[in-house]
Amino acid sequence: SPVSRVVYNGKRSGGPRSPGASSEIFTPAHEENVRFIYEAWQCVERDLRSQMGSERSLVEEYVEKMPNPSLKAFKPVDLGDLKRRNTQDTKKS
Repeated sequence: SPVSRVVYNGKRSGGPRSPGASSEIFTPAHEENVRFIYEAWQCVERDLRSQMGSERSLVEEYVEKMPNPSLKAFKPVDLGDLKRRNTQDTKKS
């Protein structure tokens, strides 16, 4: 079966820097990247909700015409589950 992905054709927007809420130190470039991804994803979700019945769409689904045969056996990884298992393994040590 073909592989599909959602692609967003939006513009990058700037905004004020958010204050750090933890003891971790983030560079301005890191904060900018996180803000960009967050804002872009919010736009994707908003566009998906608002364009349910619309003809013209900013969000389109990408389907590969020739899927890579070496990825045929690929199984997605549940990152949340992986993180939980790694956290539990660290506590056991």
